[in-house]
Amino acid sequence: MNNPHATDCAIDPTALASALNSWFGEHGRDLLWRHPDTSAWGILVSEVMSQQTPVKRVEPLWQAWMQKWPTPADLATAPKADVLRLWANLGYPRRALRLQECAQACVENHDGEVPATVAELEALPGVGSYTARAVAAFAFGQAVPVVDTNVRRVYRRLVEGEFLQGPVRARDLWDMASLLPYVDEDPSLARRQTRHQTASPLPWGDPSQREAANVLCASLMELGALVCTAANPACDFCPVESQCQWVARGKPAPTAEENAAAKGRVQKFAGTDRQVRGKIMAAVRGVDTVTSADIALVWEDKIQLERCLNSLLVDGLVEAEGSGKAKTFRLPR
Repeated sequence: MNNPHATDCAIDPTALASALNSWFGEHGRDLLWRHPDTSAWGILVSEVMSQQTPVKRVEPLWQAWMQKWPTPADLATAPKADVLRLWANLGYPRRALRLQECAQACVENHDGEVPATVAELEALPGVGSYTARAVAAFAFGQAVPVVDTNVRRVYRRLVEGEFLQGPVRARDLWDMASLLPYVDEDPSLARRQTRHQTASPLPWGDPSQREAANVLCASLMELGALVCTAANPACDFCPVESQCQWVARGKPAPTAEENAAAKGRVQKFAGTDRQVRGKIMAAVRGVDTVTSADIALVWEDKIQLERCLNSLLVDGLVEAEGSGKAKTFRLPR
């Protein structure tokens, strides 16, 4: 083992991978996009849809989406209205149009295929650091750190002994990489290494551990989703409880200040512009066109309603025709 950060967290990445991957093989959820015949495009779509959205809501819509647009080329030329209708109630509908732009970029720049490298994936419209590494790992079998909310929470408890996951940090990718028995070349890790003048070059470890490291990314995510949950972790069912620093410290509760900071990071929904925008989109998706009078019934606060409607027009998610009382609204074509 040649992992320069293993001693920092006092965890043996090889032993961690063995324990967690064995648990994952027995207890991991049988999600539709985890089937071995799922394409890279299908995995990319699942990752975009799953952002801030429960898996149970995503699965039926993902299945419908893949049946209608099984390749980037299929989505690239689809009418925007169809794209937004099939996105349904997944939230953040701009993601749907960005996903279509991503499909168009795959067609124009990658012969209709999803590219395999992190750098190429990050260059696609609407694909950020997390999604790029998730696709690289789960579609192409690469050993790169994948960090979502669940992984961040598991790391904080397992390695740092803190109950709360804390805010997103620039070091999150590096922290996750420190738990992997092997890491493939990753531009972000290389940049961080240069910035901090780390002694050992990347990649580290034994390449024969690539598959174990790749699976560990999914195992850590699943552990956070099923066992090491936000409010009530089921420590008695955790396969790495004996290695957990939070357990070793006696499971200390967060301080009042830490709880207050965590609550401040939670995104509210009720009464927000996001909720109002969602109601407007639901009204527009349901029929070919809606009138100003129809829109007026969506929300009582007319100033907020007007602001949200205007923002949807600016974002290109809704289009307007006519003026005054004759004004109508519809999905973009």
